[in-house]
Amino acid sequence: MLQLNNVEVVYDRTILVLRGISLEVPDGQIVALLGSNGAGKSTTLKTISGILRPERGAVTAGSVEFNGVRIDHLEPADVVKIGIAQVMEGRRVFEHLTAEENLIAGAHTRRDASRIKQDIELVYTYFPRLKERLGVRAGYLSGGEQQMLSIGRGLMSRPKLMLLDEPSLGLAPMLVEEIFEIVQRLNRQEGMTVLLVEQNATLALTIAHYGYIMENGRIVLDGSASILQNNADIKEFYLGLSEVGIRKSYRDVKYYRRRKRWLS
Repeated sequence: MLQLNNVEVVYDRTILVLRGISLEVPDGQIVALLGSNGAGKSTTLKTISGILRPERGAVTAGSVEFNGVRIDHLEPADVVKIGIAQVMEGRRVFEHLTAEENLIAGAHTRRDASRIKQDIELVYTYFPRLKERLGVRAGYLSGGEQQMLSIGRGLMSRPKLMLLDEPSLGLAPMLVEEIFEIVQRLNRQEGMTVLLVEQNATLALTIAHYGYIMENGRIVLDGSASILQNNADIKEFYLGLSEVGIRKSYRDVKYYRRRKRWLS
């Protein structure tokens, strides 16, 4: 469904952020994009959804293709129209609008009013808490409710591919598990294809079919989720576990030496 082919991204015509990355997201799968802060994960999503230009970024090499059609030249609204929706990091709901008005805003590229009402009810099926809060201004919702609203708003454009940027950020562990369970249900029941950017590698690989590891703007490792979960390097550096299962302090991370084969 989605292909990035040797993509390079530069900000302010100076800062090279993505350094020739290639990845694929097959139809109907959940693909995890993992890595530490500053690795280039969010920039990758912005490259796909077309919102680089407002942030003074540009694709300077390579291409982004969706269902065989190149899309890296499209405006953000046109990317939404062809079936790609991004749920931004940090939720970013319209705080002055009610929960229901936020959902309606997510359907701004559509003209089928009757189906919009049906899809709002579908969102309430997956997020029943939102139905209880539909008349409440989004700024008064809890962090977990705002994250549910952000995902629900993304669903309102009827996307074929959803880009999720750090959905676990700032949420309590129980809420994180609930959000990830709903993402998995959307994949299984609605056939939703998902590209998931996460720092919570343990949980992301639990629901993903395939994963990519990013470092310094490059893909350094990829494989099925089960293979990555059992990779000794991933366990130690991203999951914080040594080979004998002892959790290490993150103070030791700076002493960790990545395997040379990752960058070979």
